[in-house]
Amino acid sequence: MFILIWRCFYSMKIIIETPKYSFFKYAEVGSGAFRKVMFSPIPTIFNYGFISGTKAQDGMEQDVVVIGPMMRQGTIIEMEDNKKFDGVVHFVDDSKVDDKMIVYVSGFKSKYVLSLYFRMYALYKRFLYLVLKRKISKCRFEGIE
Repeated sequence: MFILIWRCFYSMKIIIETPKYSFFKYAEVGSGAFRKVMFSPIPTIFNYGFISGTKAQDGMEQDVVVIGPMMRQGTIIEMEDNKKFDGVVHFVDDSKVDDKMIVYVSGFKSKYVLSLYFRMYALYKRFLYLVLKRKISKCRFEGIE
């Protein structure tokens, strides 16, 4: 009985690192502090964050794309543990699987626009690896599920 009650109140915490429309990608450096990690010539068209306490295939916390109104950096979205995500962006970054879960809050939603964004983002990341690290790296958008 105790386990059932505990599971009912358990939730995932999605922490927004990069607000919608930002030209910079941020990373949390601990206790709610964030630092710039990358400039992008195209602003993000969604809020970008991660699920606290998780590990994705790339060894970092699971990325999340939050479609909805602009949210402040550090915003925490609590989501029930058993709620399904609204989709997955399949992405490869630096030859590693780097999928992003999709959470739809409200507003305009277009699979086409999101796909176009990630195609351009993959090209930019390839360029960055070539120029900054002098290596050819696989970065590609593989679709939305």
